[in-house]
Amino acid sequence: MEARGRTLEETRTEILRRAGRVNPFERVRREDVEEVLGRLSSLDPDPWGVEWGKIGARYESLGDEQEKRGERDEAGKSYYLAYEYYRIGRYPVPSSPEKMNCYKGALRNFQKAGKYLDPPVERVEIPFEGKKVVGYLQVPRGLRRPPVVMHWGGVDGWKEDARGQSEALHRLGLATFTIDMPGAGENPLLGHEPRAERTFSTAMDYLAGRDDVDGRRIAVMGRSFGGYWAAKMAYVEAKRLRGAVNWGAGAHLTFQPEWLRPALTERASQYLMGPASLLDARAYIFRAKSLEEVLRIAPQLSLKTQGLWDQPNAPLLLINGKNDDQHPVEDIYLLLEHGSPKDVRIFAGAGHMGRVPGQPNREVLETVCGWLKRRLGD
Repeated sequence: MEARGRTLEETRTEILRRAGRVNPFERVRREDVEEVLGRLSSLDPDPWGVEWGKIGARYESLGDEQEKRGERDEAGKSYYLAYEYYRIGRYPVPSSPEKMNCYKGALRNFQKAGKYLDPPVERVEIPFEGKKVVGYLQVPRGLRRPPVVMHWGGVDGWKEDARGQSEALHRLGLATFTIDMPGAGENPLLGHEPRAERTFSTAMDYLAGRDDVDGRRIAVMGRSFGGYWAAKMAYVEAKRLRGAVNWGAGAHLTFQPEWLRPALTERASQYLMGPASLLDARAYIFRAKSLEEVLRIAPQLSLKTQGLWDQPNAPLLLINGKNDDQHPVEDIYLLLEHGSPKDVRIFAGAGHMGRVPGQPNREVLETVCGWLKRRLGD
């Protein structure tokens, strides 16, 4: 079955609904969005990247000029806007030359903007098996060795895209370290490589050696597909983690062809361009070339198949919307039937990650952050 996608006109309507409010358009300007949509003639990857990249380049040039004049605040804002438009240009994944150009622009401008954020962003590169694990550390000012939340997104929300979650954690006195899940962004391993979660363990080792954060008090949080990796880390690092949050992912059923095939061809109601785009993003983390290849690879990730879910786990919060059509909520019930007791919050009437279409996701974010704060207390 061929994956279904939204038409250009349907996507235009959805983008305008999201502009200034909903992922991945929360922090952009509506007039810029309308300008791009007025020129956009195709949802094909390269035209998409070209048009959003033009707006990104405009704000990057403005930021360079402002920085030369010593206008630091204005430059920081311009660079961040440039990052946002480049980010949209590579969305959901940099699967073509122009989308890859946008991804490079997003990386470049996030680092330009990062020094102007509060707290400032420190890019960290950790040696890893001849490669490197890359993350961004932010430590709230005035705190002595705060606990740290290491967090990541899913197949399309990468480490640069986590400002809202990081800021909510900073307000609670927690440091943050954002990183990419396997197969995404700058993670050196693909999503199906054996023990790919060791990239997260390597980051934990690094944080344990920092003087400005308390690496003995560390928790992890994964959003969307990234929630799977947080759940896995709860088992793999059960003794070192104070807590782990699986925010919106499955653990076993979600990787089985009988669920996955319709999810990637018919459903995905909350995904910007529909199931076809979600398929592209899921395929990218495996570098798979087809739906059938994804269906062959995915079952390897099952926590049941890997023999993990009957083992002891660190404190684990499972949180999602009851009507998620990207990851089955039934996986939460399966996890509750195995291993250590777990915390759970299911939002009735909500979809993927507890989202209700057209509404901010504040209640879910507050629930997650409050749970992490309690787990990281003295």
